[in-house]
Amino acid sequence: MTIDTNTMVSISEANKNFSNVAKIVDQYGSAVILKNNTPKYIIVEFSKADTIEEASDEELLAISSKLMKRNKKVYQELAK
Repeated sequence: MTIDTNTMVSISEANKNFSNVAKIVDQYGSAVILKNNTPKYIIVEFSKADTIEEASDEELLAISSKLMKRNKKVYQELAK
């Protein structure tokens, strides 16, 4: 499964503003909730639930690694 970075939302953001998550699902068809900067949950329209395929651990690790590399400066700043 390919994950569009526009559909990624942190778990804290999803907690605060679930209506935003619903809007993302309406626009893109799904939303990915990140926990500890790792894809943890996926939200899809109920009518499309039967068509979901499971991502392998390797795919998830590759995506997480790509995002960490892309946002390395931000993570370093947060680590201070």
